Amino acid sequence: MACSVFALLFCSPSTVSLQPTQVPSPATPDPATVVQRIDRAVQARYQTVLSFTDIEHYAVFRGKDEIHPVAEMTVKDTYRKDVGKTYTVLSQSGSAFIFRIGLKPLLDNERSINLPGHVQQSWFDSGNYEMKPDGTAQIRGRNCIVVAVSAKRKAPNTINGNIWVDVNDFSLAQIDGIASKSPSPFAGTTHLMRQYAQIDGFPMAMHARAESSSLLFGRTVVTIDYSDYQLQLGPRR
Repeated sequence: MACSVFALLFCSPSTVSLQPTQVPSPATPDPATVVQRIDRAVQARYQTVLSFTDIEHYAVFRGKDEIHPVAEMTVKDTYRKDVGKTYTVLSQSGSAFIFRIGLKPLLDNERSINLPGHVQQSWFDSGNYEMKPDGTAQIRGRNCIVVAVSAKRKAPNTINGNIWVDVNDFSLAQIDGIASKSPSPFAGTTHLMRQYAQIDGFPMAMHARAESSSLLFGRTVVTIDYSDYQLQLGPRR
């Protein structure tokens, strides 16, 4: 459940947000129990998902045009619990400059935050966030609990915003927020949204979108689409 927040690419505040459908609040556990169940779901995923591969397609858009990307990249992501992540670039097109200053550093950052001993700092759990359940909503047909999160540690890979967890197993369905810290004194805030789906019983990222704007670079949007997951699972606990 690590979150890079794409902060290496962006330079100023943004205001785009996808609003879930609000639904009447069914009976839900008390706030302390919700947080405990989220922590258990995070641990279960980490302990059980031993490795996975997937295909990721990155697209970078500039200005108001979100139809014609200025740069694209497709990679194979290989994760091993005892190693972290490695990336194989399958194809790239468009601006070599954007690839060099944006997409390549993004992959380097993902490698770093997913190293054993580092990845725990990006988890959406009570160790990294103050969590406050705040009602319920539907996310793409899933009944979810909305949880307001505030990062305990300011870093480019933590956010302040909301997460949505499935009411049945407390796994992530969506995150939406602002990076709690900019990656440099020259960068502003970055807005991130990421959606998850259940793959073999565990939440895996399916689509992500990050946006910012600055006087120097203008408006920039990055999208990532994830597909073709292959998971190796250990014993369920």
